[in-house]
Amino acid sequence: MAEEQTPQFSIQRIYLKDMSLEAPNSPQAFTQEWKPEINLEMNTQSQELGEDVFEVVLTLTVTAKNETDTAFLIEVQQAGIFVISGMEAAEAHHALGAFCPNILFPYARETIDSLVVKASFPALMLAPVNFDALYAQQLEKLQKEAASAETPASEETQH
Repeated sequence: MAEEQTPQFSIQRIYLKDMSLEAPNSPQAFTQEWKPEINLEMNTQSQELGEDVFEVVLTLTVTAKNETDTAFLIEVQQAGIFVISGMEAAEAHHALGAFCPNILFPYARETIDSLVVKASFPALMLAPVNFDALYAQQLEKLQKEAASAETPASEETQH
């Protein structure tokens, strides 16, 4: 029985699920001075594929605006299949929400940089992301929302 409780984590596969690149203002974008405003949006989703087997998809959306025009818009869905077992629910949730995205991010970052260069824009190496900190912030936000949702109900019972 102790063997079942031993935490197990392994990567079965890492793959590119989807990607898109739009350069709506080319070739005009290449004639302007390059002073882009870069916006990065991230999203992580996970789903159970079978017993202890999960797919995690990290979606990165990068928008580069040069002055008011969109120079490029890139969306990459980097995915992985992970085996996670022998963990308590909170530990498994943390692995899916922070540890797996940490593994996937470098692959997504390289894909984005490659697409930017292939579109003839200057290289774009995204800064590393602290998924543990983002996970902790999200968890804290959800706990506060849950606590505030409970507060009105408890106040009503006191009246």
